[in-house]
Amino acid sequence: MTGVPASAAGGTGRPAPGGKLGAAAVNQASLWNIANILTMIRLVLVPAFVVLLLQDGGYDPAWRAWAWAAFAVAMITDIFDGHLARTYNLVTDFGKIADPIADKAIMAAGLICLSALGDLPWWVTGVILFRELAITLMRFWVIRHGVIPASRGGKMKTLAQGTAVGMYVLALTGPLATLRFWVMTVAVVLTVVTGLDYVRQAVLLRRRGLARERAVAAADGGPTR
Repeated sequence: MTGVPASAAGGTGRPAPGGKLGAAAVNQASLWNIANILTMIRLVLVPAFVVLLLQDGGYDPAWRAWAWAAFAVAMITDIFDGHLARTYNLVTDFGKIADPIADKAIMAAGLICLSALGDLPWWVTGVILFRELAITLMRFWVIRHGVIPASRGGKMKTLAQGTAVGMYVLALTGPLATLRFWVMTVAVVLTVVTGLDYVRQAVLLRRRGLARERAVAAADGGPTR
């Protein structure tokens, strides 16, 4: 980071002469784009959501409604920040790191708080959080071989988790309380199934990557592993 504003590069937003210095100036300015701002809002909403949910012991319907509103806004910004970043070429290193952190933080906060309040079994929270942590670590394991794209099942899993947690945040009774149980059941099943599929894809990707590396090494006459 140089701290040089984009205007220092001639005010055009194009890289200025000076190679890396000019590029760093443009990258510095591009941090404050609408996609990253939405991600930052989602990060700020995490502690706000927790405070609202746990007000008055965590059982006040009014406070839980406000907590649901904060959770819903966070879920909506999750939809728009990624779309805006891809559509308008606003992808930054900050966004690549902060976006998944914000996604997992709001979901983890909801699950942990609901389990602490006794509304959701701890094993459900454990299964979902273990899957998310394991997949995150696996991404680092295969990242040099390629990126596994988001699947339709993964998107359905995210939608089911968000819907289920949102329903548990609200003080629902009667048929709606029964419905949220089944929505959470679907979310847990999708969590496990998509997690296992991701592991399968990661193993195959790593095998193909290692095979390519061995082929290149053999073609160059170097040692194979």
